[in-house]
Amino acid sequence: MTAHRRLWAVVGATGTGKSDLAIDLAEALRSRGNPAEIVNADAMQLYRGMDIGTAKLPPAERRGIPHHLFDVREVTEEAAVAWYQPLARAAVDDIHARGGDAILVGGSGLYVSSVVFDFRFPPRDPEIRSRLESELEAHGAAALLDRLRAADPETAARVDPHNARRIVRALEVIEQGGTNHGAALPDAPVPWKEDTRIIGLRVERSALVERLDARVERMWAAGLVDEVSALRDAGLERGVTARRAIGYAQALSQLEGRLSEEEAIAETQALTRRYARRQVSWFKRYPAIEWREHPVEVSSLLHD
Repeated sequence: MTAHRRLWAVVGATGTGKSDLAIDLAEALRSRGNPAEIVNADAMQLYRGMDIGTAKLPPAERRGIPHHLFDVREVTEEAAVAWYQPLARAAVDDIHARGGDAILVGGSGLYVSSVVFDFRFPPRDPEIRSRLESELEAHGAAALLDRLRAADPETAARVDPHNARRIVRALEVIEQGGTNHGAALPDAPVPWKEDTRIIGLRVERSALVERLDARVERMWAAGLVDEVSALRDAGLERGVTARRAIGYAQALSQLEGRLSEEEAIAETQALTRRYARRQVSWFKRYPAIEWREHPVEVSSLLHD
């Protein structure tokens, strides 16, 4: 039975309607007798309580379709892709074993890739990691990025210079004598599941910018600052990953008086637009991706 089940991946930039398409697709498949289920591939939607700022679909709006790997981490815990991969793949295998298609949905490129393709991660070394993080605090990300450029120019060119965690991780791998995957796809990625179909959602750039800017404003109007205040009480500021999330970091700065509300919104909008550009660049490298313009008619995907 499991050999005939498909792995779908619904990917694309933030704000392109991935969650809506995934749930429409799951519902359409289930109407055909295929008990499809959804698996999260958005790094920030792994966290409990991070709802408004991640545009997480509320349980009441999931139409009874099982969703996996949502709300599985506390904000004080790190969400690393090497931790995520085996859990996500186990969820996919379990769905297939129940006779349904698995629908992976999200825009975190490395997380999606870790499930869809044959991605292997170098081991971790807590002592090296701790030392590098101390150096990060003392000297900043730019100094560590310079070191990475000298040791591994290819990875340095690919890594986001603002993503200190990725820079630290790349140096950690090098110090263990390992080889980085370059925070990118292999030249010829091999699918993990033979029957895999990748649907990429896109929105024309100027329209997407308008959608993203408006969404950030809605998040503040919906109470993002109150959400962040509650998460701060739960330890958000101690979190390695969660506290750096776009929107959450700015709301924290607003609460601490370092940014006005207007400044926090504007900074979040700018960072969201930049993140969307990086997402598009990442997913453009996927072989066999099927790009569709938003909104998508689900029946057009069910031709086979």
